[in-house]
Amino acid sequence: MKLNNVKWVIFTIIATGNFLGMLDSTIVNLALYPMARDLGVSISLVQWVIIAYTLVLTVFLPFWGKIGDLVPKNKLYATGFALFAAGSFLNVCAQNLPMLILFRCIEALGASIIISNASSVIASLFKGKDRGKALGLNGCIVAVGGLLGPSLGGMLLQLFNWHAIFVPAIPVAVFGIYYSYKMVPSVIAQKEKLKFDYPGFIYFTISLFALLLAISEGYQWGWGSIKILTLGVICLGFGFLFYYRDHRISYPMINFNLFSIKPFTFGNLAVMTSYMAMFTNTILLPFYLQDILKFKPFITALIILPYSVVLMITAPLSGSAAGKYGSKYLTLAGPIVTFLALSLFILFDEKTPVIFIMLLSGIMGLGNGLFQSPSNTAIISSVDKEQLGIASGILALSRNMGNILGVAITITLFASFRDIFQHVGLPYNVSFLKAYRYTMAFGMFFAFLCVTLSFIAYRDNGGVVKAKK
Repeated sequence: MKLNNVKWVIFTIIATGNFLGMLDSTIVNLALYPMARDLGVSISLVQWVIIAYTLVLTVFLPFWGKIGDLVPKNKLYATGFALFAAGSFLNVCAQNLPMLILFRCIEALGASIIISNASSVIASLFKGKDRGKALGLNGCIVAVGGLLGPSLGGMLLQLFNWHAIFVPAIPVAVFGIYYSYKMVPSVIAQKEKLKFDYPGFIYFTISLFALLLAISEGYQWGWGSIKILTLGVICLGFGFLFYYRDHRISYPMINFNLFSIKPFTFGNLAVMTSYMAMFTNTILLPFYLQDILKFKPFITALIILPYSVVLMITAPLSGSAAGKYGSKYLTLAGPIVTFLALSLFILFDEKTPVIFIMLLSGIMGLGNGLFQSPSNTAIISSVDKEQLGIASGILALSRNMGNILGVAITITLFASFRDIFQHVGLPYNVSFLKAYRYTMAFGMFFAFLCVTLSFIAYRDNGGVVKAKK
């Protein structure tokens, strides 16, 4: 069977892996309390079930992206699904917190393999407007997977115990092992002997781990605490060692020449800030709906559902348009729409109509859908075929960094503002709403920054980013 006839089947395999990876990053959100109660640990400790998964997933993205350029994609993908299935099964069997954290790391390692190489496999299969459509749909599925996690987790918790939230991924991942090995192309982007910079990888991993840990725990530990300052020194020190070594060897883990490509560098920065803007709302809106408007979790999930629905409709269309006409104007339109939506979220109070909230959720989905697909297309299309793997890994890293930074900054700002207002004697609801509005203003700033970075990235392309052959 010709590859052209099965490329959308292969895309389905790739997209399924992406969906699972992001779904399991958030499916445990509502399960933390029953986990803590069942395992006999505090909430602060059980949060490491989320933190460990996020750290491992993010740190290994560029590593697996680089490996994806050097080894057959079908074997790499099958390995990723196998690790994910094994980690999910072991999570079901976990009897204490250390075991659960360890098994989540195994699961995250598999997810990192799958997510890091998704864009490169898709870009190698599709050309022109089909590439834009496929990359757009893939980006949409990544976002939807992360957003649906808490809802699915909540439904499973209502019917079973917390172990059940890991069960659905197991059979899907097992099928993924077989079909990815059989159907994902086994081509190697760089036909050379495998040479990998292991010392550089260690330096990079330590530096990025220290950065992500500081971001994740900064609010809990205190941004000026000795722990955070020590992590900052470690991050800078090992980051310098990695940069210095990467410039002195002929087989660097990350080819820094990629960052001389303006659409690649500023495009990735724009992606990161877009996620920071998006998560300002994604994190706080459920709290507002449950804490101020007193909706239950399931109703809350339905109210924010228009975001996912509009995103799923918009992303493939904008991706297809980007593949045909270019990314310049769509990457500007997306964050502008997000900026306008966030400016209206600032108006929320205790009497905001549900229909207005649902409408704005849909507009947020429209903004993200307009931006992510064209941006992904432009970034991936700006590099040569031999660099697709590492470019895909860096793009996934930018998304995750935006995710982590968005969550950390949003929680820190909101909690700080709320505490200030409560300290001066304002009632809880008033303090909450004021803090909510102030934090949304920062989300607007991130959206504006995204517009600026997108303009810089694509202003010289005349509105058209041509796909590499």
